[in-house]
Amino acid sequence: MVHSAYDSFQLITDCPTKIDAIESYGWKLLLGCSDGSLRIYVSDSSGADRSPPSDPHALRKEPYALERTVAGFSKKPLISMEVLESRELLLSLSESIAFHRLPNLETIAVITKAKGANVYSWDDRRGFLCFARQKRVCIFRHDGGRGFVEVKDFGVPDTVKSMSWCGENICVGIRKEYMILNATNGALSEVFSSGKIAPPLVVALPSGELILGKENIGVFVDQNGKLLQADRICWSEAPTVVVIQKPYAIALFPRRVEIRSLRVPYPLIQTIVLPGARRLTKSNNAVVVALEKSVYGLFPVPLGAQIVQLTASGNFEEALALCKLLPLEDASLRAAKEGSIHIRYAHYLFDNGCYEEAMEHFLASQVDITYVLSLYQSIVLPKTNAVPEPEKLVDLSLDAPQLSRGSSGMSDDLETFLPQLSESDENSALEFKKMSHNTLMALIKFLQKKRYIIVEKAAAEGTEEVVLDAVGDSFTSSRFKKSNKGRGNVPINSAAREMAAILDTALLQALLLTGQSSAAVELLKGLNYCDAKICEEILHKGHHYAALLELYRSNSMHREALTLLHQLVEESKSNQLQAEPIQKFSPESIIEYLKPLCGTDPMLVLEFSMLVLESCPTQTIELFLSGNIPADLVNSYLKQHAPNMQGRYLELMLAMNENGISGNLQNEMVQIYLSEVLEWYSELSAQQIWNEKAYSPTRKKLLSALESISGYSPEALLKRLPPDALFEERAILLGKMNQHELALSLYVHKLNVPELALAYCDRVYESSVHQPPAKYSGNIYLTLLQIYLNPQKTTKNFEKRITNLVSSPNVSIPKISSATSFKGKGGRKKIASIEGAEDMRISPSNTDSSRSDGDADAEESNEEGASSIMLDQVLDLLSRRWDRINGAQALRLLPRETKLQNLLPFLGPLLKKSSEAYRNFSVIKSLRQSENLQMKDELYNQRKAVVKISSDSMCSLCNKKLGTSVFAVYPNGTTLVHFVCFRDSQSMKAVSKVSQLRKR
Repeated sequence: MVHSAYDSFQLITDCPTKIDAIESYGWKLLLGCSDGSLRIYVSDSSGADRSPPSDPHALRKEPYALERTVAGFSKKPLISMEVLESRELLLSLSESIAFHRLPNLETIAVITKAKGANVYSWDDRRGFLCFARQKRVCIFRHDGGRGFVEVKDFGVPDTVKSMSWCGENICVGIRKEYMILNATNGALSEVFSSGKIAPPLVVALPSGELILGKENIGVFVDQNGKLLQADRICWSEAPTVVVIQKPYAIALFPRRVEIRSLRVPYPLIQTIVLPGARRLTKSNNAVVVALEKSVYGLFPVPLGAQIVQLTASGNFEEALALCKLLPLEDASLRAAKEGSIHIRYAHYLFDNGCYEEAMEHFLASQVDITYVLSLYQSIVLPKTNAVPEPEKLVDLSLDAPQLSRGSSGMSDDLETFLPQLSESDENSALEFKKMSHNTLMALIKFLQKKRYIIVEKAAAEGTEEVVLDAVGDSFTSSRFKKSNKGRGNVPINSAAREMAAILDTALLQALLLTGQSSAAVELLKGLNYCDAKICEEILHKGHHYAALLELYRSNSMHREALTLLHQLVEESKSNQLQAEPIQKFSPESIIEYLKPLCGTDPMLVLEFSMLVLESCPTQTIELFLSGNIPADLVNSYLKQHAPNMQGRYLELMLAMNENGISGNLQNEMVQIYLSEVLEWYSELSAQQIWNEKAYSPTRKKLLSALESISGYSPEALLKRLPPDALFEERAILLGKMNQHELALSLYVHKLNVPELALAYCDRVYESSVHQPPAKYSGNIYLTLLQIYLNPQKTTKNFEKRITNLVSSPNVSIPKISSATSFKGKGGRKKIASIEGAEDMRISPSNTDSSRSDGDADAEESNEEGASSIMLDQVLDLLSRRWDRINGAQALRLLPRETKLQNLLPFLGPLLKKSSEAYRNFSVIKSLRQSENLQMKDELYNQRKAVVKISSDSMCSLCNKKLGTSVFAVYPNGTTLVHFVCFRDSQSMKAVSKVSQLRKR
C-alpha cells in the first residue's frame, strides 16, 4: 500500500434482511432488501433530534440507524437502484423499471415494457433512459413531467450484460464482445471481444470516455470505441463493479476493495479487506460498500494528509497530482505545497543523477535562482542583497547541501584538477567529469528558461528609470545606476537587475565550463547584465578573447576592447596566439569594431584608427567616410599624429568622394604634394641632374591635382615655386589665375612644347562653351598666335612680370590687348566674306581704332628680324583650329610676307564654311520673306470678313435680339453675342478659375 486514500467506517451493522441494492440520498442511505422492502437509514446523531446535518448532501462518518421501512416497495428483490438528484427521482430496477418522487417515494411512472430487463443506463443531461431486455435495447425519454416516451427499440446479437451511454451512442457489452450502438439508426460497430471468463463491464468516465473490462484489464476507449492509449489498468482479478471518484478508480471484489490511481501507470494505492462485499456505489463524499447485512463507508482522507503521506514516502509525482485537486479558494496553500514538493523532488532527482529532471522541478517550484546556484560551488556570483540566506530555505532544502552540493561541486578548472588523480582512478575521474558536465548542461537549460522573464523585468525597470529621468523625477537622482563607461560593477538598487546580473553571470560561466564559447559570445552580443569585473577575469584567464571583446562592447568599455584587440592583432602577426584562430584577429577587426563608434566617440575612433591606417589605408578611409567624421578633424589629427599618411588620406578621400573635400583640404593636399616635389627637386638639383621633363609619381599627382581641383590658392603655391624650374606647374597655376598669356609663354618658350600650349588653349576654350562669353577666353587662340608671332616681346621681362604678379596683393585678370581686336577704315567690308568662322566668343569692342596693335607688332617683328617668328607653329595652329579662330583677326596678325599658299589649310575650310553659312542665311531670309507675305495675305482675308446683322439676329448667351447694341463675333464668324454678355461671361470664367485654385 502506497498510502491511505480512504478510511473505512462501518455505517450499518445488522440489517434484518439481506441487502440486494444500496444507494445514498443526500445524508441518508437507501437499502433495497431481498423481501422487497426499502429501508431508509440516517445517522444516530441526526436521528435523535430529527434535525438535518450541516451538509445535507454528504454522508456522515458515524453509525446509522433505521429511520423507516417501506414495505412492499417492489414485488421482487431489487436488482439495482439510482438516485437522480437533478430531478429528485429514485430509479429502481426489479421486475420492471419504476420511478418514485423523492423524498416521499410517490410512484411517478412504471415502464411496463422494461419487464424482464436486467441492465439499464441513465443519461442525466438529456433525460434519456436505455435498458436491455433479452436481445432488445429500448430507449425512453423523460418528458419533464410524470411520464416517459419511447424513442427507439433496437435488436442486438446477444443478451446485454453491461451498458452505458457514451455521448449520443450506447456502448453495450454482450456475451462475447463490446459494441457501439448508434442511438439514431441502430447501427452496430464492433469494438473488441470481451473476456472468456469474466462478464463484460462498461464503466463511464466523467470525461465521456469509457473503461471496458477484459478479464482483469481495463481498456480506455473514446465515445466511438477507438483505443485512447497503450496503457491499461491491471486489477488483481476481474472486478464485479468499478466506480470512479477522481483521482481514483475503486473496484469491488468478493473479499476486498482495490483503489488505483487514474494516472499512468495506474498504480495500486490502497486495498481494503471487506469479506462478503456484494454492492458498491458512490455518494457525493464517499464510497458505500454493502455486505450481506452490513454497510461500510469509504471516506476520502483529506488531500492535505494524503499529500504529506506521499511526500514522506518519496512518491512525489502522486503528491503533485493531488495538489492540483486542492480547491481553488486555497490557491496560496496549493502553490506553497506544490513548491515545497517540487523542491524536495528536485533534490531527490539531483542526488540520483537526474539533473535535467531536477532542474525542471526547480523551475516549476518558482524557487529563486540563487537557491539553485548555491548547489554549484564553481560558479562565482556577484555580491548582491538578492542572495537568500541559508536559514531561509532550511524547511525546503532539507539536507540538500550535503547531498547535492558535494556531488555537483567542481574546481574552477576541471582540466587542472583531473590530472592530479592517480592512474587507478582514471575511470572515476572520467565519470566525475561527465557528471560535472551534465550538471552544468542542466543548469544552462534552467537558466535559459528563467532568463526571458528576468531580463524582461530588468529591461522594464531600466526603461522606467529613463522615463522618470526624462520628466525630472527627483527621487531617481539618488538611485545608483549602471555606468555606461565603467566596468559595470556599480551597485544597482534594483532587484530585477540584480537578479538578471546573477543569472547572466552564472549562465556565461556555465557555457564556458561546458566548452560552448560560441554560445557565450552570442549571449554577450545581445542584451545582457553580466557582471563586468567577474566575467572579465574569467574570460581573460580562459583566453576567451572573442567573448571578452563582446563583454567590453556591451559594457561600453571600448578603450579596453580596442587595446585588447590591438594586442591580439600584434600577437597574431607574430604567431603567438594559440587560444583561437590567428586569422580571426586581423587589422580589419579593429576597423569593424570602430564603425559603430564613429557617431558617438570620434576621437577614440581616430586614436585607434592610427594603429591600422598604414596596414589598411583604404578600409580606414572608408571608415572615416562611412562614419561621417568631419574631414577637417581627421586631417588635423593625421597632421599631428601621422603626417606621412595625411596626403594618402586626402587623395583617397578625394577619389572616393570628390564633392566631400573642402577647399581647405584640397589646398592642404596640394601643399603636401608640392612639398614632396620641392624636396625631390632639391635632391636632384644638388646632384645637378635636374631635368624639367622628369616626372616622379608625386609630381604626376601634383600636376593632376592642380588641373582637376580648384579649391587651393594658386597665389600661395606660386610663391613656393623655384624661379628656374617646375615651369609646367607654374603654367597651370598662372592659368588658374587667368594669366593665360604668361602660361602660354611658359609652354612655348620655357618648356618648348607647343602641344601643351595647344592643349591648354583647348581646355580654356571648352570650359567657356557652356558659360557666358568671356572676352579673353574667346581669343585664347589669338593670344597663342601672338606669342608665336612675337616671341621677343613675350619673353621680354618675363621673370619680372611674374614677380610683380606674385607680389601684388590683389591680382586682377588683365584685359585682352588691342591687338586681338581691330578694324581699319573700310576693312570691315573687305573681310566680311571670311568672317564665317565661329565668332560667338569674339568681343566687337575696340574695333574702331585707326590703327591696330597687330600692325605695330608686325612692324616691330620686322625690325627685330623675321627669323625669330615661329611661322611653322602659326600655320599648324591655324590649320588645326581654323573653326575656333576669328579668320579676319588672324589674317590681320599675320606678317605681310606670308605666302597665301601656306594658308590654304586654314582658308580652304574657312571659306567653305563661310559660303555654306551665306547660302543657308540666304535661304532662311527667303523663307522668312515668304512667310511674311503669307501672313499679310491671311490678315487681308480676315479683314474682308462680313457679318450681317438683321432684326432677327439673336445673342447666343442671353437669347435676346441684338438690335442696335454693341456686339461681338466669335472666331467661327457665325456666333454673335452682346458685347456686355461676352464681357460678363469672361469675368465669370475668371472668378471660377480663382475659386478652383483656392480649393486646391
